[in-house]
Amino acid sequence: MPSINTISVEQLTRLVGTSKCPALIDVRPDDDFAADPRLVPGAVRRSHVDVRQWAQEFRERSVIVICRRGQQLGHGVAAWLRHDGVSADTLEGGFEAWQRADLPLVNSAKVPMRDEQGRTVWVTRERPKVDRIACPWLIRRFVDPAAVFLFVKPSEVAAVAESFQATPFDIEGAPWSHRGDKCTFDVMIDEFGLGVKPLLQLATIVRAADTARLDLAPEAPGLLAASLGLSRMYDDDLAQLEAGMTLYDSFYRWCRDATAATHTSHSRRGTR
Repeated sequence: MPSINTISVEQLTRLVGTSKCPALIDVRPDDDFAADPRLVPGAVRRSHVDVRQWAQEFRERSVIVICRRGQQLGHGVAAWLRHDGVSADTLEGGFEAWQRADLPLVNSAKVPMRDEQGRTVWVTRERPKVDRIACPWLIRRFVDPAAVFLFVKPSEVAAVAESFQATPFDIEGAPWSHRGDKCTFDVMIDEFGLGVKPLLQLATIVRAADTARLDLAPEAPGLLAASLGLSRMYDDDLAQLEAGMTLYDSFYRWCRDATAATHTSHSRRGTR
């Protein structure tokens, strides 16, 4: 019988990529991580050795601990976290169970260097519309929930990137930008290894709205209209980003759960 302090791979799958996903902490030792340096989407690495030092970072969030097989290391870290007042469970079967289920895993080699607080830092052009909101949503939901985004004048992106060790995106000449007929959102999905059906469907909608090829997806005009409306509602790019997170949450949940539904269908609330 499963422990009351565990969560199944199936249950976690329904939470990953949503605003209600707990903090995911990968505690595999260095040797295990070197054997497969990928991460469950949204997970951050921490060492079990100094759990008592970093536990306080997560006092305000629930936590899922991921070790190699969901055995003593994961349960021990989760127990320490609970001792320090953190709501913590362990992933049943650990990283290997997620891997066996053929679920997406983020290529950690593609994740930019983190700052002294463990956050990735990104910089792009100010006054975002489509791609420059979609990409931060993807990063925060599937790569780094704590990611920082800087919006600056186009002429200043390169200098800010160098001065603040930030990763430029969605600007000409940056590695994270349009490639051929693909927009930056497409590129990030490919590079991070997130090519699952809901995200690929969302990518088509984003690409259509971002590149004025609205015939690619019937939902694209709606996304474009909502994006342009948000850009008129907010003078503050960060405030616009926060509002856009909810917009993309809803499009993602539609792609994942509701493409066959109609406005008369009975909806299921929550993250089930």
